[in-house]
Amino acid sequence: MVSKSQIKLITSLNQKKYRQQHGLFVVEGIKGIEEFLNSHFKLHSLFTTEGFFDGQANKELISENELKKISFLKTPQKALAIFEIPQAIKTEIKGLQLVVDDLRDPGNLGTLIRLCDWFNIENLVCSNQTVDCYNPKVVQATMGSITRVNVVYTNLAEYLKAVNLPVYGAFMNGVSVYEADLPEEAILILGNEANGISTEIADCVTQKISIPQFGTSTTESLNVAIAGAILVSEFKRR
Repeated sequence: MVSKSQIKLITSLNQKKYRQQHGLFVVEGIKGIEEFLNSHFKLHSLFTTEGFFDGQANKELISENELKKISFLKTPQKALAIFEIPQAIKTEIKGLQLVVDDLRDPGNLGTLIRLCDWFNIENLVCSNQTVDCYNPKVVQATMGSITRVNVVYTNLAEYLKAVNLPVYGAFMNGVSVYEADLPEEAILILGNEANGISTEIADCVTQKISIPQFGTSTTESLNVAIAGAILVSEFKRR
């Protein structure tokens, strides 16, 4: 049975300030939880409605109605776990570094974390204003990839001034990514969904690149996660 104090703790973790206060975050679904159990993340507690995770410590069997009370999903997925937020890992700057400036949509950040996992990009560097990677919607969207990608939050202007790599930024008016010289080691910046890369960060960019539009469509822009996939794929293909 889930106690009132457990319900209060779990539901509070939907907010960033309480995740930071308690150093905890929520993972839902059998597959997602298994990914975290097989990673460096430390389990705090686990709730399941059926006999999953045999032999796992800190496991508690609960009813479906109890799971509905603590789940952040419209359709709860049989299990919910709480994990500890790990200490930040110092980034080793090598290869392609993906940077996001003030990204706000949890689904977009989650997709970009999966993108980094797929293309073997070890670090995703985020501005301090970017949505929290331990937001339940972000964690859900990563499908476990967050266990293999080092997500770092920092002052982007200071970070970019300190690195000795060419800095590429995604802009509508940049050089076509299909024509640009793309080195193996570089930084690629993606901007905010509505406003793009901020003026301060744009000043750090050494090469503006874009994805050319084909045909006469009146579409204003691509979704940032889709644009990121195209750009990263082109960097890696070279």
